[in-house]
Amino acid sequence: MESKELTVIIVTYKSEDKIFNCLKSISNDIPIIVVENSNNLILKKKIEDNFSNVKCILTGENKGYGAANNIGLKLIKTKYGLVLNPDTILGKDAVKNFLITANKIKEFWLIGPANDQMVNLDYKEDLIDVDNLKGFAIFFNILMFKNNYFDENFFLYFEEIDLCKRVKKSKGKIFLDKNILINHEGASSVDKTNILELEKNRNWHWMWSTFYFHKKHKGFLLALFITSPKILSAIAKTLFYFLTLNKKKRDIYFCRLSGILNSIIGKKAWYRPAID
Repeated sequence: MESKELTVIIVTYKSEDKIFNCLKSISNDIPIIVVENSNNLILKKKIEDNFSNVKCILTGENKGYGAANNIGLKLIKTKYGLVLNPDTILGKDAVKNFLITANKIKEFWLIGPANDQMVNLDYKEDLIDVDNLKGFAIFFNILMFKNNYFDENFFLYFEEIDLCKRVKKSKGKIFLDKNILINHEGASSVDKTNILELEKNRNWHWMWSTFYFHKKHKGFLLALFITSPKILSAIAKTLFYFLTLNKKKRDIYFCRLSGILNSIIGKKAWYRPAID
């Protein structure tokens, strides 16, 4: 039954240390599409040799979270799709509970699993109508989207926030389900030699995406007003760390400044970390 209703999408990039545990937590009768943001033929073969229900697609380059998920979502033939991060582990009956909720409420767009906020605030209701979901696990009602999923202009950050905002603008329903448990481990360990490059990458895209998101939903002038403190802070700190000869922090804040300036002038989110 589950295999006829649901397809799982997992986007990976240098996630070999996480993806196999994630795949093992999913029933082998559920079709899975892994979208690997590289041309790693060895990883593709290893995944498909070990999991008969998995199709691994290589993008050839790092397309980012949104664009890669769209590749998988547009291939789905089932009623529902479940987008997972590779560092997630499905709890017992997670898929079953997603489908029970989906078939019960029907007129929904997105469902998310229980999260810390929901548990800590001790909601009395199992199903909560919300405005946003966290991106590590999102259950899609495919027919509602008409192939219009994530905004591919985002490379990193704000993708799921933008998605949820568009759903709400369309009067769509988004729910959190307290009965669905998915463990999210968080960021993978990385080679310490790459920490600075990854930090520069995160800062560049955080600033680019922040301005782009506000411009998209509130207009250019209001976006400029909202982000002006971040712009001034980035300028001041870049100059300060340049004068104090702190190259590491200077480079990070320069990336913040570069990211938001590129977004302001309408450039695409082009920055990529200089790592192998």
